[in-house]
Amino acid sequence: MENVTAPFRSFALVSRERIARNYRRIREVVGPGVEVAGVVKADAYGHGAAEVSSILEAEGAHWLAVSSVEEGVTLRQAGVRARILVMAGFLPYEGEAVVEHELTPALQSLAAVAEMDRLARRAGKPLPYHLKIDSGMGRMGAREGAGEVAAAVCGAAHARLEGLMSHLASAADFASPQTAEQIARFDHLCRALAEAGIAPPYRHTASTNAVAYGRENAWHNMVRAGLGIYGYVPAARGAAPPRMLTVEPALAWKARIIAVKDLPEGAPVGYGATFRAPRPMRMAIVAAGYADGVFHSLGNRGSVIAAGQTTPIVGSVCMDVIAIDISHTTALGPGDEVTLLGEEGGVKLDAEDLARATGTISYDILCRIGRRVARVYA
Repeated sequence: MENVTAPFRSFALVSRERIARNYRRIREVVGPGVEVAGVVKADAYGHGAAEVSSILEAEGAHWLAVSSVEEGVTLRQAGVRARILVMAGFLPYEGEAVVEHELTPALQSLAAVAEMDRLARRAGKPLPYHLKIDSGMGRMGAREGAGEVAAAVCGAAHARLEGLMSHLASAADFASPQTAEQIARFDHLCRALAEAGIAPPYRHTASTNAVAYGRENAWHNMVRAGLGIYGYVPAARGAAPPRMLTVEPALAWKARIIAVKDLPEGAPVGYGATFRAPRPMRMAIVAAGYADGVFHSLGNRGSVIAAGQTTPIVGSVCMDVIAIDISHTTALGPGDEVTLLGEEGGVKLDAEDLARATGTISYDILCRIGRRVARVYA
């Protein structure tokens, strides 16, 4: 992707091949007996949900996962035909859209099971759902025991339980017992429900971390792969086993220089004069700011790649632009590109690097790339 360009001030290059290859690698790790649901919520972590969904469908994905009914409807309107799991369930006013667009909600409570049953009765057909179990994350999901879950499921004569699921809070943390405890609770509930005659076709608790670090007892017969599809696996903590999954970042972010100027020693740069030139320097103004997803906290501490070299951001990050020190080159001028995220001339700057610089996580970096940054697929 390094040599691909586009006629935009700021644009994200997304590699279709890397998306597809990362998905294939996840499938290879878990094997043919485990379904891989591609997580495309939050506009596919900033990569473009409709485009990524079409790539995954072409790779044979039977399931995609989103957060909301609205996201699911958007995919259906874009022509997506795969099953769509709505992981945050549905609100009462969204029921008709669930039916019309054939979405499969992940219900968060036993009360929601009763609501799903009423919806199915009104629709005049059985509607599938997955039930989320709070196995110890303390966020969403039913906390009741097997008896109460069984009663709710069996009491829903019109809705059909298709899957049991949970979410692991610390799958990459091997210094904590939380993941083992969550898996044990989930498996205990599944066994108890099976004894009561309730054995839905899908069980799933694992996302990218549990796949990448080989927590096979969390895979069951479906995994929900998100960040790994986009080329990242967070670092593990504690005595982690060797990583089983190798993926490559699928997105590179470029922006163009809109002005270049020479500054004398002592010249202030930007709001608040938080930077003063320590020497005569050449400065470029780049068409990307915090409205585009460049973290404000990167002022005077972040960097980009310009002319194949890591180049510091100087002064405050503005809404629409950043200033960078390009004293190392005279080759760059207005209209030329710099790399905010990606690789240029053998130098790399990825979402993990930016996350460390800003004190956040790679998910945050990718999801914050703004809408006015054009997405270009290659």
